[in-house]
Amino acid sequence: MPELGALTGKQAAALAGLAPISRQSGQWQGHERIQGGRRSVRQALFMPTLCAIRYNRTVQAKFEDLVRTGKPRKVAVTAVMRKLVVLAKALIKDGRKWAQEPA
Repeated sequence: MPELGALTGKQAAALAGLAPISRQSGQWQGHERIQGGRRSVRQALFMPTLCAIRYNRTVQAKFEDLVRTGKPRKVAVTAVMRKLVVLAKALIKDGRKWAQEPA
């Protein structure tokens, strides 16, 4: 995603196919789903997200909060993937590098 630094967070998530798309019509309300975007980006983010959930305390806390509030684990993983895309966008836009947290 070479254009990542020039997008907003919502646009970056939609481009990666991680933005929730609502399917509603009149009185009927369905579940939101992720769709579209770049499938290869979504697939490439899955394993790094699982590693971040396991080893990064900040990401792990976010994931556990989502699961604790009743979100299914796969939905929580997708939310963390979206969070990582938005974080990468912010880092690229500001020209910063990822700061490792102390062990």
